[in-house]
Amino acid sequence: MENEVLEFDIGLGSGADDDDDDDAVDIDIDDDLPSTPPHHLTTSHNSASTSATRIYLPEGDLSDLEPYEGMEFESEEAAKAFYNSYARRVGFSTRVSSSRRSRRDGAIIQRQFVCAKEGFRNLNEKRTKDREIKRPRVITRVGCKASLSVKMQDSGKWVVSSFVRGHNHELVPPDQVHCLRSHRQISGPAKTLIDTLQAAGMGPRRIMSALIKEYGGISKVGFTEVDCRNYMRNNRQRSMEGDIQLLLDYLRQMQSENPDFFYALQGDDGQFTGNVLWADPRARANYSYFGDTVTFDTTYRSNRYRLPFAPFTGVNHHGQPVLFGCAFILNETEASFVWLFQTWLTAMSGRHPLSITTDHDAVIRLAIMQVFPETRHRFCKWHIFKKCQEKLSHVLLKHPTFESEFHKCVNLTELIEEFESCWLSLVDRYELRDHEWLQTIYSDRRQWVPVYLRDAFFAEMSITQRSDSMNSYFDGYVNASTNLNHFFKLYERAIESRNEKEVKADYDTMNTNPVLKTPSPMEKQASGLYTRKLFVRFQEELVGTLTFMASKSEDDGESITYQVAKFGEDHKAYHVKFNVLEMKATCSCQMFEFSGLLCRHVLTVFRVTNVLTLPSRYILKRWTRNAKSNVILEERPTDVYTGYLESHTVRYNTLRHEAFKFVEEGSKSLETYNVAMGVLQEATTRVALATKNDGRAGDVNGRNKGDSASSGIRANYTSGNHLGISGQPLSEEDMDKKIQELRDELEYANRKCEVYRANLLSVLKDIEDHKQQLSIKVQSIKISMKGSI
Repeated sequence: MENEVLEFDIGLGSGADDDDDDDAVDIDIDDDLPSTPPHHLTTSHNSASTSATRIYLPEGDLSDLEPYEGMEFESEEAAKAFYNSYARRVGFSTRVSSSRRSRRDGAIIQRQFVCAKEGFRNLNEKRTKDREIKRPRVITRVGCKASLSVKMQDSGKWVVSSFVRGHNHELVPPDQVHCLRSHRQISGPAKTLIDTLQAAGMGPRRIMSALIKEYGGISKVGFTEVDCRNYMRNNRQRSMEGDIQLLLDYLRQMQSENPDFFYALQGDDGQFTGNVLWADPRARANYSYFGDTVTFDTTYRSNRYRLPFAPFTGVNHHGQPVLFGCAFILNETEASFVWLFQTWLTAMSGRHPLSITTDHDAVIRLAIMQVFPETRHRFCKWHIFKKCQEKLSHVLLKHPTFESEFHKCVNLTELIEEFESCWLSLVDRYELRDHEWLQTIYSDRRQWVPVYLRDAFFAEMSITQRSDSMNSYFDGYVNASTNLNHFFKLYERAIESRNEKEVKADYDTMNTNPVLKTPSPMEKQASGLYTRKLFVRFQEELVGTLTFMASKSEDDGESITYQVAKFGEDHKAYHVKFNVLEMKATCSCQMFEFSGLLCRHVLTVFRVTNVLTLPSRYILKRWTRNAKSNVILEERPTDVYTGYLESHTVRYNTLRHEAFKFVEEGSKSLETYNVAMGVLQEATTRVALATKNDGRAGDVNGRNKGDSASSGIRANYTSGNHLGISGQPLSEEDMDKKIQELRDELEYANRKCEVYRANLLSVLKDIEDHKQQLSIKVQSIKISMKGSI
């Protein structure tokens, strides 16, 4: 019989695509080979090939051609390709079972190709007893006997020595054959299309949708989404080898230009094994000013390899996002994240943040527990809300109101008990109590639901609104289609744009005066301390006090608790605990603890208790216009008048607090009342005398003085039995004159020191303002020069 030469694609699988993606499930994975093959056989796994070869087939109708004993092939590969083609028509998958080698030269002289369901799974206990199997494979082998054996002849051709046709299992229909492992092939045109779409930033799901539409059905595509994922992953691995060198070259160049530029590789330059971290000098300086709270975001997909680009960001004194460093994460294991966090901490001089926000990820949580054990860890609430749309899509379609109710339950509940009750009511009403994902996020509620996090500082102005700093630093600059070569240009452009926005905010703060809405000295004080955006936010709270009332509800001797609510809304009251002596107030809403600004409830209590200026403990330097200054201006009032107001407020509130306790105790009985009235009359006389003396001293030096200094000096002189110039003891009148002279000198010295201190602080403030203005001008000139170039 004459033979003809035919071109035949011998690829039996998806080549490098055999490794399954973690997110994919493939039921056609081959099991292990039989555990004890004959001594003259050597086992061999099915190897895929994408090249084409020539095979010789008999003439006839190839679509109905079946193997038969004596059929000849030009090569072993040709025989394998023919049997796989036959298997595709019939509806089963093939693999190479065994081979036999020549004792003379070791060359393969016999091959057996079998149905993929041949044999049984290897249950060798020695291989599995000490190894935990995380994803056990489904059982696919059922002992099928279908096979094709070929032998090499002396002529070099291969002849079928045996053929078993029958199967002991059902065969696959034509529309499902593409799912069988040996028939999943990615053709050349399909690879070209995948490469193009991958470069455009599309993921495997969208690419498969495009291929199905292009070829007219999944069965005509010829492979599955698993194969597409694996092909894309291998593509990335191959392409990345050259481009990683671009990354290393860039980092080395930046460090050579500035020794303060920090970068580190997991592994080493010669053997790159994991992640990359870098932080420029400005990022490291920013952390020293604003490193109290950090966001670590791994949701960026910034380049065509779809590697997680993870920036460390925070919030500056204008409420803008600010950069603390960046990383490329090539390995998302716990050990790699531990290395990344430890290395970043080294770059930040070892200073731990107060709080950190990350994606909802168990591996990241484990790493943070090791590296930042004292840092408050929060999962990003907005990522969880976004995930909700995916995980509960069927619920949202059926119940359109669920999403808004879910958001209200999370954002608007103000007590833990209120949230717990609302959550249980929500999941019961929509029959979701057993939903696995909801159970997972509920078990993690202490790390993302606001009501559990209000006692920690996260630098956010509102618990219910999303911060600008979250996941937005590089938005609009890098995306999934950005390759590594272009990434750093866009990265630098993003940093330049952010710096320009900060310069503009500095300029607005230093050169514009906000409109004051109240006659309150506290508002005037805040307008000179806070940046413009933060002052506007504080002003909202201050103006909001006009609609609130505060009433005393409890007094424990040290602190007074006030109930603060809008008129007629006592059921929505907040509770403010105020210690007058320490000028310390805490509110049940915990806004100051969460954001660093006082809430309207505390400000209402300050208003009714005559606190006219902000106590220094409630002015966080990180929110002031001098946040980047080494001069601490906000710890002391910047002028004598403000100092007088604050000290007068403390004295007033202290006396009133003590007077309330005195009145309460003195009115308990007639006896205590009489005693209290007697003491009060005596105190009135003494205060009047002190006021008279204080006024006389004020005529001498223009300052009011307390009586404590006089008492102390008098005590020293009387106990020392001091003598006059003549050696005789001083008379009481002369001693009083001497005490008065010394007191006047002391007060005069104190006054001069106060004036000098005020003048010095004013000069330092002017210097800082001038320095900031010069910095703004320099930055503006640089930006304009870059724009002109």
